[in-house]
Amino acid sequence: MTLFSVSDLLDMNTYGWLWISLGTALLVIVVASRVLVLRRRRIRRQLDPRRITIKDIDGMLDGSDFERYLYRLFTELGYEDAYKTNTSGDFGADLIFADRYGERTVLQAKRYAVSNPVGLSAVQEVYGSMNVYKAQRAVVLTSGRYTTACRKLAAYNGVVLLDREDLEQIIDLFKSKQFEAAMEMIEREPEDMPNPLLT
Repeated sequence: MTLFSVSDLLDMNTYGWLWISLGTALLVIVVASRVLVLRRRRIRRQLDPRRITIKDIDGMLDGSDFERYLYRLFTELGYEDAYKTNTSGDFGADLIFADRYGERTVLQAKRYAVSNPVGLSAVQEVYGSMNVYKAQRAVVLTSGRYTTACRKLAAYNGVVLLDREDLEQIIDLFKSKQFEAAMEMIEREPEDMPNPLLT
């Protein structure tokens, strides 16, 4: 096995230098991407609300990271009595907290892609969990969107729906230390829907 000497490298034709340049560029890309992956893993491990962005949320491996992130976010916003439920057997609620008026709230977190809207079952589950946790309010928060049927069912049952734009705004408000404004969004009233028996 022989190694190239400096004079051999200088004598190489243009294609040889091209391969060396491509190899160096590839090595730089691999190292840079590895650094980014490690940074994202560290952020996810910490789930620090001051550092997490919507892109970090989109890149989370599963919904449990999103739930843990929301727990950290809500406790740092100042919600009292906040706790994350068990991953299995949660009866449709991922996070329980008392709002600023002392009303117990159940929240279901859905880390969904924008192309995969949240359907009816999210509203059915979180609404059903209200009795289990003795809650007065129910919220579904997603990193995606909702189907029209889901929005209607939520309105009929008084469930608050927070979508991707709401989440981005809550994150921005939190990072700019506008905690009250972020809590106003979370605690907003559900949408009204006309009575289906009258229409």
